Amino acid sequence: LKAEDYQYTRMDVIIGSVTVNVVAFFIIMLCAVTLFQNGIRIESAKDAAQALAPLAGEYASWLFAFGLLNASLFAASILPISTAYTICEAFGWESSLNRKFLEAPQFYGLYSLMVFLGAGIILLPDMPLITIMYYSQVINGAILPVILVFMLLLVNDRKIMREYTNSLAMNIVSWLTVAILTLLSLTMIGFALFSK
Repeated sequence: LKAEDYQYTRMDVIIGSVTVNVVAFFIIMLCAVTLFQNGIRIESAKDAAQALAPLAGEYASWLFAFGLLNASLFAASILPISTAYTICEAFGWESSLNRKFLEAPQFYGLYSLMVFLGAGIILLPDMPLITIMYYSQVINGAILPVILVFMLLLVNDRKIMREYTNSLAMNIVSWLTVAILTLLSLTMIGFALFSK
């Protein structure tokens, strides 16, 4: 990306973030109204899809299955790619989907490793996938505020960002968001560790 693309990238991130959070909000609301209200405990994704059918109609379980497929495809492609990019950039290795395998072997190797590891874990019999997803989100929640603090410090560094540093209004919103996320993350970790 070039500096001229920054405004489009920023718009893409904002629209993507809002869309993802709106969808997540409605997923949470649907589960709360249908499953939680009826005292249904979910042990697997299959349980969730089957439980939704009598409560919210046949199409609700189909929509849930489609959403799960969408999330799976996202996790199997975007997350390993972003992880491979991050590791390669940290070590100064070539990283680009525009390169061939021989030009960026570490990048493609890391990407492949992430995909195979994820698929391998899912294929293990009797693996408690809901528990794994739950605790992976707890870890994600614990790490996210730290990452956001470093990102905000980076985006406000004039030596790196020049005229593209955050405005005062954006910094107020950003730091307030980090503070709220930190509080929510600490609450979530507390519930995860001490609610049993």
